[in-house]
Amino acid sequence: MRQQSLSLLFSLILFFLHCTKTLGQSPAAAPVMPPPATPVKAPPTAPSQAPSAQVATSPGPVDVIKILQKAGHFTLFVRLMQATTEDTELNKELNKTNNGITIFAPSDSAFSSLKAGFLNSLNDEDKTELVKFHVLPAFIPSSQFQTVSNPVRTQAGTGPRVTLNVTTTGNFVNITTGLTNTSISGTVYTDNQLAIYQIEKVLFPLDIFAPKPPAPAPAPAPELGKPRKAAPDVESPTAPKDISGALTPLILHNNALLLAVSCMVAAIFS
Repeated sequence: MRQQSLSLLFSLILFFLHCTKTLGQSPAAAPVMPPPATPVKAPPTAPSQAPSAQVATSPGPVDVIKILQKAGHFTLFVRLMQATTEDTELNKELNKTNNGITIFAPSDSAFSSLKAGFLNSLNDEDKTELVKFHVLPAFIPSSQFQTVSNPVRTQAGTGPRVTLNVTTTGNFVNITTGLTNTSISGTVYTDNQLAIYQIEKVLFPLDIFAPKPPAPAPAPAPELGKPRKAAPDVESPTAPKDISGALTPLILHNNALLLAVSCMVAAIFS
């Protein structure tokens, strides 16, 4: 009986310990749910920008002004070409003929080194000649400058007062005019018809910027009031002088004298 009571007591103790251990354990944590996703708004579309002006790469009309404007440092040369309408003539020649053209384009730094008001001091005719002096009426690739014949002809014409010479030493291309000495500093544009080369000085032709030789003095006019010296009386070989009128009285006089002598002789011998 005593043993049964001890067994029951021991069972109760084990049950109590089991219940205490179970109650001491914390309940399982509930699974953490992710917060609801907040919808992300798309960023606002940036305003579109106007495309910058560029020369078309597809075949089309050649525009010298656009080519120089794209290069970005030929503003003064562009203005000079537009003021003289030489840009229109060049574009017409390039797009309507098969003639090639080579342009020596002075940079803005080349014009800035000139005296202030220099361009404004030129008349329209000199401005036109100045632009034409920078244009050769032939397409010359950079590899063929050593084959050109000097003086090189420009659109300003030919002659000693619009002389332009091109010489080469390796890849160095030198240009002289008698007043300007410069060189090609880079290639702006080239295709099979048009070549534009950058230079660092404005090319001055002698025809505009060098004193012209004085015109020959006219022959002096004869002085008035002085009698002119008579020219010697020289008979013309083709117009003999008519002396028949002077000989007729002499012939009659001789005939009368001969008749009188004959009468006297006859009287003596009769």
